[in-house]
Amino acid sequence: MYLLTYNNSNHVPWNKGKLIGQKPPLKLKEIWAIRIRLQLANRIRELALFNLALDSKLRSCDLVKLHVRDISHGNSIAKRAMIMQQKTKQPVQFEITEQTRESLSQWVASAKLTSNDYLFKSRFSDSPHLSTRQYARIVKSWVESIGLDPNDYGTHSMRRTKVSLIYRQTKNLRAVQLLLGHTKLESTVRYLGVEVDDALELAEQIDI
Repeated sequence: MYLLTYNNSNHVPWNKGKLIGQKPPLKLKEIWAIRIRLQLANRIRELALFNLALDSKLRSCDLVKLHVRDISHGNSIAKRAMIMQQKTKQPVQFEITEQTRESLSQWVASAKLTSNDYLFKSRFSDSPHLSTRQYARIVKSWVESIGLDPNDYGTHSMRRTKVSLIYRQTKNLRAVQLLLGHTKLESTVRYLGVEVDDALELAEQIDI
C-alpha cells in the first residue's frame, strides 16, 4: 500500500492577506463623501448604482440584474419596488428615496434606456448586464476614493449599510429581517453581528 504525498511548501492559502468575516457597512460621513465625489465627477451611472444599492439592500446578484421596469411605473421611477430574490426564491420589497429616484431618472434618460433594458448594462460584449465581479470592482473604487482600504469593504458593505443604520436607531430586528428578505431572524442576527456589537457596547458602558 502506497501513500500519496506532495510537497506543501509552495502552497499558498486562499485567504492569505485577506480579511475574513463580515465586511463593515459604510458610515454616514463615508456615504456622503462617496456621493459628493460621484456628483462632482458627473458619474451619472455610478451615482445611480450607488444610491440604488444603498436603498435596495439587494445582494449583488439581484442588483445587477434589475431591469428598468423593475423600478419604474411608466416613465417615472417608483417609490417602492419588489423583486424575487435569486438566492431564496422569495420576494423582497425595498424603498426608493427621492434622491435615488432623481439619480435613476437622470441615468435612464441619459442612457436612453427602455423599460425592458437592464438598468445597468455591461460595457463588455460578453454580458448583457453589469457582472457581480464588475460591481465589486466599482465598490472597491468608491471606498478607495475616500481613503478607505478597499480590501476591508465589498458589495455586502453596500447591502449592510442602511439596515445597520436602521438597527442602530430602532433596535428593530424584525424590520431589518423583512428589509433584507431573510427567512429566519437568526440569519439577520448573524448578518448584522448585533449580538457581538451590542455586547461590546454594554461592556464599554461599565467602568470598573
